[in-house]
Amino acid sequence: MSIETAALDGFRKSLEVLADQAPREELSDTERLARARNVFMARVSRRTAVDLDTCIHCGMCAEACHFYIATGNERYTPAYKVEPLRRFYRREISPLRLFNRLFVRKLGTDELRDWAELVYDACTGCGRCDMMCPMGINISESIGIMREGLAAAGLAPDELTALQDEQRERNSVFGVGTDELRAAVGRLANGSEVPLDKPRADVLLLTTAVEVLLFPEAIAAAAKILWKTGADWTMSAEAFEAANLGLISGDRATRRAAVGRIVARAKAIGAKTVVVPESGHAYQSLRWESANDLGEALPFEVVAIAEYVAKALKDGTLSLKKPGELTSVTYHDPCRLARQGGIFDEPRAVLKAMGLKVQETESNRRENLCCGGGCGEYVIGGGATIRQRAFDLKRHELDHTDADAVVTGCNNCRINLAIGAQKSGWEMPVVSLAETVANNLAD
Repeated sequence: MSIETAALDGFRKSLEVLADQAPREELSDTERLARARNVFMARVSRRTAVDLDTCIHCGMCAEACHFYIATGNERYTPAYKVEPLRRFYRREISPLRLFNRLFVRKLGTDELRDWAELVYDACTGCGRCDMMCPMGINISESIGIMREGLAAAGLAPDELTALQDEQRERNSVFGVGTDELRAAVGRLANGSEVPLDKPRADVLLLTTAVEVLLFPEAIAAAAKILWKTGADWTMSAEAFEAANLGLISGDRATRRAAVGRIVARAKAIGAKTVVVPESGHAYQSLRWESANDLGEALPFEVVAIAEYVAKALKDGTLSLKKPGELTSVTYHDPCRLARQGGIFDEPRAVLKAMGLKVQETESNRRENLCCGGGCGEYVIGGGATIRQRAFDLKRHELDHTDADAVVTGCNNCRINLAIGAQKSGWEMPVVSLAETVANNLAD
């Protein structure tokens, strides 16, 4: 099911006032620079140092970046986006730092302000540049360090700052907390009942605020799937939010708080599996980053809902029928779920199990072009123009498939594609993988 126009309009209006809700911290330029430098000093590891030293400035990363491709502006070259970090490393950390100080200029606060637009408005952390780099450099990791330094310096976009502080301090996102979740699951149709706060369960299902606000059918879909497989499952009213605004903004305290709530609840109920909803960065946060953030191994398995469905089909605990309204689809690979998470085959296997013809876009799987809205990009007002340029690239590829609809496994991709469609008059339906599955469960 695509987003209803009224719901999308209301959500977009809420994004417009986000910046006004950001907390204001008065800092001198000296304090901002010191905070950024402290983060850079702490976060530049041996591996990062090798990456910063290894770049040969070949420009291959530019050809991988959807923002550069869309604009032709060299400023959006991924390697250039980390230039302040590279300069700091050369002057303060590298083995040749004393020599480098003779000709490498000091990092200044004005430069940090200038680069905030590059690492927030013009980067979705999609990782395509990492894959294309002939030297194997993890550019996106360095851009992540840049975000952390800028966040510490109070230079992250106000929209992200507002959301990260809300999640850390109030345990809600977009105003969706415990009460709002309870109300949302109470409105679900029969067959989608959600067992809230069971003291013991094998499976803990997560959701996100955007599902509550825009995609309640996604919560219902996950519930139907879990019931159909016979799972012993629950949701937690206090630890349901899979999105991690700290990972997006660069705020470490929020990162730890967000995953800490989930891990604590999963441990308390003895969960063996935590199912992540359709959110690429949420999957990355919990599956790949949380153990490092918390300093301990996770005592449970983390799976995306697409993985859960594919496994259930293979095990025979789930069977599907052919949708009546669709014949062929194209699948949009969410960057953090696919390229960075390795989930390529599972969604396609699920679609083919429903008898659907999967028509691939020109770029797909590991090489898939980002939709342009990941890593919090779609909430940043300043990035609207360049974000639409990236969307146009994606739309061009999708249109050339001649598919009936676009299916994706990330609600952030659905939102950005819907916003782009609304601005451009694009009419191809964009639908959820989980919802398509739930609507076509075999009897």
